[in-house]
Amino acid sequence: MSLKEKAAEVAVKFVKDGMVVGLGSGSTASIAIKKIGEKVRDGMDVVGIPTSRDSEILGKSVGIRIGELKDHPKVDVTIDGADEVDPHLNLVKGLGGALVREKIVAAATTMEIIVVDDSKLVEYLCQKAPLPVEIVRYAHDATMRRLQSLGCVPKLRKRDGELYVTDNGNYIVDCKFDRIDDPANMESRLNLVPGVVDNGLFVGLAHKVIVASEKSVRTLEKK
Repeated sequence: MSLKEKAAEVAVKFVKDGMVVGLGSGSTASIAIKKIGEKVRDGMDVVGIPTSRDSEILGKSVGIRIGELKDHPKVDVTIDGADEVDPHLNLVKGLGGALVREKIVAAATTMEIIVVDDSKLVEYLCQKAPLPVEIVRYAHDATMRRLQSLGCVPKLRKRDGELYVTDNGNYIVDCKFDRIDDPANMESRLNLVPGVVDNGLFVGLAHKVIVASEKSVRTLEKK
């Protein structure tokens, strides 16, 4: 069993019958979705709120009943991954491209559970990963210049040689910062830039982070 599978197995234990469950995006969240699907096949009834088209398709394929936030504004548990986790459980997310919907669902969630392996733990944010920022396509060059003025090197994301387009029809700029020591302040500054939809700083949203290593699976909790 992989480290991701070990962590996802622990996270899925928090999913109970009758819950509204946020379905995260990315490889680790996909493992959790499949494990929730196993519970559904064994008779558990849950409603899944997907954070991307991919998680919606996967959720449906494993038998999870899919809903929307407008009908289920309170999400009991969301299981998602992260690209970086700092000592205060602040996150960098979005390398998978679903950061805006992930943040919307996280903000509606009573217990946000993040599942990672120990390689994702960092001393400060942007230690390893760039910060994804979703921007509108109109005048994106002007938006990128303003992002650069905040101290990063911005790069438009491409996939298979084409500009990457999110589920929301926008571009993603991967912003390389040397480090981010005050993520709450930086989150606000980024979101004040005209053309920015949202960014991959998740500040104070994670309640539990389940970390798998070769030796153990441990749970870090929000203080």
